[in-house]
Amino acid sequence: MPIQIPEGLMVSVSGVRGRVGDPLTPELMTGIAAALGAHLRDVEEGTRVCLGRDSRVSGPMFARAVTAGLQSVGCDVIDLGVVPTPTLLMAVGHHGAIGGIGVTASHNPAEWRSADFRRYLVEVDPPRATWDELGEVTQDEGAWARHMERILALPQIEVDVIRAARLKVAIDCVHGAGGPIMMELLEALGCEVVGMGMEPDGWFPRDPEPTAANLAGLGELVAKSGAAVGLAIDPDVDRLSLVDETGRAMGEDLTLALAAAAVLETSTGPVVTNLSTSRVVEDVAAAFGVPLVRAPVGEVNVARRMQKEGAVIGGEGNGGVILPALHHTRDAPLASALILQHLAKSGLTPSEAAGKWPSYEIVKEKVAFPREALADGYAALQADLRAEASDLSDGLRLEWPSRKAWLHVRPSGTEPVVRLIAEAPDAEQARGLVTRAGELLAGVA
Repeated sequence: MPIQIPEGLMVSVSGVRGRVGDPLTPELMTGIAAALGAHLRDVEEGTRVCLGRDSRVSGPMFARAVTAGLQSVGCDVIDLGVVPTPTLLMAVGHHGAIGGIGVTASHNPAEWRSADFRRYLVEVDPPRATWDELGEVTQDEGAWARHMERILALPQIEVDVIRAARLKVAIDCVHGAGGPIMMELLEALGCEVVGMGMEPDGWFPRDPEPTAANLAGLGELVAKSGAAVGLAIDPDVDRLSLVDETGRAMGEDLTLALAAAAVLETSTGPVVTNLSTSRVVEDVAAAFGVPLVRAPVGEVNVARRMQKEGAVIGGEGNGGVILPALHHTRDAPLASALILQHLAKSGLTPSEAAGKWPSYEIVKEKVAFPREALADGYAALQADLRAEASDLSDGLRLEWPSRKAWLHVRPSGTEPVVRLIAEAPDAEQARGLVTRAGELLAGVA
């Protein structure tokens, strides 16, 4: 029978998400994997599907369930074990697989046709393989080694320069998949490493998202150890946040800004980011004389726009860096190498590197708002706030370039709320934009 999508399960371009136990069960995961495998076999030539996972405690259980579902529709499973999400995507290409599944709670890029798959999931009963046509399972323990080798071979990464700098690096991998692989990469780059949360056991001691508010422990480690920089990696190793040499969290947007500066020193071409990313990335692009192009929020939207524009670097303000010379997905090991390259080559501390660029304040809030009234809400905002530029490709983004300020209003994909994000040179301006937008939307609702 087709899958009955239970309440609380989200199926979107970011993957299938839900809480373990309710609604996410092994039985449900087996059915979803079978549907995906059958769908991929309908639209692609081949049978191989790569499977990877992060370090979460539920990972082994769900990986086994996914494996069974894939085998049941005749897919051959290439099991990578615990690997970063970007390593999984690289393995899909390496093996010529028809797709990949990442068992992780982080946002997972959907390289398949997401709208088609959502319809398939609820409408089609996947055809099952007979006993003699069941898929086979093989292990691939070399996926990360290939990934690291390609990072170190990139022309944008001057390995000898980084090694000569002998940087001391503090790192927090929050007990996710990144501990062993990041240690291996940093040691290959000649760094002295002090780490926390390096064991990939999935027992997160804090909120695992690498936002500034969650990095006090890493800040203390940097200050205590005298490290040159702190690196915070999310559980599935596609996002990177920075802590400067004083122990101060720098904010996720600066990751992309500094990585872009590293790349644009030797490569010329457009930079792509999403509509909610800080304009500091725009400042970096302008300084190197290249255009900054904005896409709707979502990694897949940014990646597709990068392909269209021929971008040399891009990503999102959440610490996700995409380098087309490697692949079109967010990659924290790559981002770490680019940041170390920037620091080693410039001779600057992280705070000095950030100080080269304008400083902005971002304010984020969410308000309850009915989706059916969105058009009226946007109209009210445009009429009252009188922006110098507007963009309706993803909610409503209003911009005042003369004031170096912007406001992005977009519906949540998970809740009946509207997210309000504003940036300006000072917190008072940004807070004023968010407050006024909330008042206007309340008047419409």
